[in-house]
Amino acid sequence: MDDPKPTFLRRRLPLVHADFAATYARSLHKWLLVAPLIGVTVGLAVTLVAVAILRLTWPAVLGFYLGHHWAIVPGVAAGCAVAGLIMQYLTPDANEHSTEEVIRSYHEHGGRIDVRPFPAKLLAAVATVGAGGSAALEGPSIYGGAALGSWLWTRLERLRRFELTARDRRIMLICGAAAGMSAVFRAPLTGIVFALEMPYKDDLAHEALMPSLIASVISYLTLGAFLGTDPLFNFASAAGYTMRDLLWCALLGGLIGLLAMAFVITFGRLRRAVVACRAPHWMKLTLGGLLTGLCGVAFLHLYPGDLIPIGPNYGAVGMILNTHHSSSELVVFGGLKLAATAFTLGAGGVSAMFVPLFLTGGGLGVAFAQTVVRTASVSLYAAVGMSSFLSAAYKTPLAAVVFVAEATGGHAFLVPALMGAAVAYAVSGDASVSGDQRVRERAV
Repeated sequence: MDDPKPTFLRRRLPLVHADFAATYARSLHKWLLVAPLIGVTVGLAVTLVAVAILRLTWPAVLGFYLGHHWAIVPGVAAGCAVAGLIMQYLTPDANEHSTEEVIRSYHEHGGRIDVRPFPAKLLAAVATVGAGGSAALEGPSIYGGAALGSWLWTRLERLRRFELTARDRRIMLICGAAAGMSAVFRAPLTGIVFALEMPYKDDLAHEALMPSLIASVISYLTLGAFLGTDPLFNFASAAGYTMRDLLWCALLGGLIGLLAMAFVITFGRLRRAVVACRAPHWMKLTLGGLLTGLCGVAFLHLYPGDLIPIGPNYGAVGMILNTHHSSSELVVFGGLKLAATAFTLGAGGVSAMFVPLFLTGGGLGVAFAQTVVRTASVSLYAAVGMSSFLSAAYKTPLAAVVFVAEATGGHAFLVPALMGAAVAYAVSGDASVSGDQRVRERAV
């Protein structure tokens, strides 16, 4: 007599197989291999850039500038000139780089980025930022991460085990951008949210959520193994806030939203005028460097000290929050920081303005707390100013708030930061420093 047990199993196995097929229908398992590879690769690349600029180049340059003010203008101009020459002669389009190239690639080229000029663009970014251009590392980190993600697709797509599709290239592009942002700011959640918000003004790149999450955490841990995982802009936050504070935060968000809108519109007009100008790219960028350097000299002439509105200068966050500065000094710092950023990046400098806007918002928030609210809780309003400016200018309200919480350690300020960011986002309308952003995903 036959054993009925094998027959029973044979009848149930197709059902089990169907359940597993339905559970893993999206082939999410492939990202458990691909996303960590992107995270490690991007994390190592960002570590090299961070060490080259923040540990080796900029501290020495900043110390020399503060001791020899006369060197600021020619020094920044020379760095920008080098960046301009690299972009003009070693890249196919001197005006295409940083986050704009990533967004354009995502929307128009299926995630494809030409990696041949990748080393040249990174060198141009080092020259721009390391010599004192008003920018920071997020530009080369986001662009570099996205380019590496796109490049890895070309290598892994040939291997059947990864089962990569053409659509996956866009996912790997965003995945690499998230990993770059996560590592450079030691803020993995910020990297995820910013990369998902970056292509749109009022939507998310939902398809890249899970791969970006994995790549961001791995990239963060990779950089942390070399440089540590402490918050980049750590400062002490107050224990709480009142309803009165929330009302003031809403007002601050509205004011910064209007300022951000004015800056974005002005920057856009300047950038279009520079691109339309027929002068050689290196000459335009040299002039931008001269004007950037003048902003630094002007501020040091008015307010001698270590605070200066040029360069990556991450230490300025601690100076603004932990050292007393008059409201007038902070307002002038914010104005000259915006001007220096417009001159550097509007002229074609290779990077992005995430940190410059972050610094400006923080300075204006402290000035608002000191002059209007008249409170000792200046760090609360600094956090709100930071998140509001980023939310309004980049159209990334969630990333702005998360960034302030992760990068500064100011988790107690989440609700006030959300209030300011939401108001700033609404007041600033559709004005965005990312001209290639779309409002939302188009229906296919």
